[in-house]
Amino acid sequence: MPAIAYLNRLLPGLQPLLKYRAEDLPHDFSAGLAVAAVSIPVAIAYAEVAGLSPSAGLYSSILPMIVYALAGTSRQMIIGPDAATCAMIAAVVAPLAAGNSGVYLSFSIALTLLTGIFCIAASFLRLGGLADFLARPILVGLLNGISLSIMVGQVGKVLGSKGQASRFFRQILEIPELVLQAHVPTVLLSLGCVLVMSVMPRLSQRIPASLVTMILAALAAYLLRLDEMGVALIGPVASGLPTLDWPELQLHEVGDLAGSAAGLGLVLFTSGMLTARSFAERNRYDIDVDREFAAFGMANIASALSQGFAVTGSSSRTAVNDANGGRTQMVSVIAAVAIALLLLAGTASLAWLPIPALGVVLIFASWSLLDLQVFRRYHQVERAALLLGAVTMLGVLAFGAIKAIMLAVTLALLMFVRRVARPALEELVVVDGRSGLYNRLLFPDATPIGGLLLLRFCGPLVFFNASHFRSEVQRAIARQTLPVERVVLDLIPMTNLDITGIDMLERLDEELAAQGIVLTLAGRQIEFERWLEITGHPDESLRQRAYPTMRQAIRQWHGREETATDDAEEVVAEDAQGASRQGG
Repeated sequence: MPAIAYLNRLLPGLQPLLKYRAEDLPHDFSAGLAVAAVSIPVAIAYAEVAGLSPSAGLYSSILPMIVYALAGTSRQMIIGPDAATCAMIAAVVAPLAAGNSGVYLSFSIALTLLTGIFCIAASFLRLGGLADFLARPILVGLLNGISLSIMVGQVGKVLGSKGQASRFFRQILEIPELVLQAHVPTVLLSLGCVLVMSVMPRLSQRIPASLVTMILAALAAYLLRLDEMGVALIGPVASGLPTLDWPELQLHEVGDLAGSAAGLGLVLFTSGMLTARSFAERNRYDIDVDREFAAFGMANIASALSQGFAVTGSSSRTAVNDANGGRTQMVSVIAAVAIALLLLAGTASLAWLPIPALGVVLIFASWSLLDLQVFRRYHQVERAALLLGAVTMLGVLAFGAIKAIMLAVTLALLMFVRRVARPALEELVVVDGRSGLYNRLLFPDATPIGGLLLLRFCGPLVFFNASHFRSEVQRAIARQTLPVERVVLDLIPMTNLDITGIDMLERLDEELAAQGIVLTLAGRQIEFERWLEITGHPDESLRQRAYPTMRQAIRQWHGREETATDDAEEVVAEDAQGASRQGG
């Protein structure tokens, strides 16, 4: 029994497959064929982005899909090559391979293997929360930068010209020269592919436009002998299933690739989790992020062992699965078997695929990932998100994906530290016609309670922000137009208090007392008393001026003014009940 429980934990998808229901097969079968139809042209195109052979893209779509079906906790997500991972592979491996195609393949497989090992190690350490460090703006910037890079990189292929530049901005400057060198038959074929890609979604949403485009382009190349006219074809594609082989790694190669593997693992896991979570929420089931980390690792190791490259969750192929009624992980198994059958029987036809057609498919796929409008929303809602997204996008275009991610994550951590080190100090006021207390910035015309200044420090009070807290309290007092007799500090948002924070409260208490102002604390009374005990603080006066709620603190101050007391109690009643629920 323990062995079975361990196996179910290791392979959470195994049990549903063993208990597979026959009534799900028609739905899963049609969805699996649809996924395979989309995966084949996309895998070939993304292999081009990664700088690898078409067969490597197909290999990456067989065993990894089967492994994820067994190891993953998402019932619908489809694993396979992805624009971001392929672009990152090319950016990491190309400088190391220095133009040697054999070394390039070896480094790509080794990078994929190390990425898988990193993901499994992260799962054992329960680091699924690492994905949250790649905030949504960073991923948006990453995808936007990669999308623009891929699109500009395909210009030479769709024009039949050969560019020399490898960086985005130099490629942009090179476009006029590529246009002047354009190959007419290639341009005409590319325009035909653009027409098919544009028209097919309007004719049918169920038939993949990329598949139809590739089939028609291959037929045109075969019937019109476009290769004799100078149109580039992908050429022979290796047939048969991949051989399972453990890549050879030298110690210095591990050092060269380890950092990039960790970055690649974090990116592919984060982007995959966005897909998995969105479809899980839509279909009302849960996923286990730590188990998903292990599943991604196992899928990437399987890809490396079968001569493939890094894979992640694909939003487009998962959407095809969902739209075609896929119900279980069997969809991935059926799609993988279909691709394997193609490798066994039909690779001869793939040799006629024109490279310009792949370029057009990649341009359309990249265009679907591009989302520049979100930057307008970030500008309206949160400038920090706009900065993160823009820095990541420009970093990808200028330095490459790995360096851009390191830069963006560093910037995000600095912004996080700044927020924690400099929390806002809110002045709370009563608003006519509303119960509770509100930030005065939202109601600047509200009248303060006479002689009373209510403050809320929105963060922990610890060693790195204690001085900031004291300064902000003094500034808040200086801003008041009426004399302040008592300051009431709301402790509810103060999630932590260390010895430096308590010492700063004591110092502030002494400074306010010298000004004739009494400091009172409200909320977290028991926790505050325990903080004092843990830190061995001798001061009893602060303990005596700590109250369970804001309501009681205000009542104590206004005890001699019944009218003011009644008004204050009424407006803060709701706030006080909330404070009591949080432990007072």
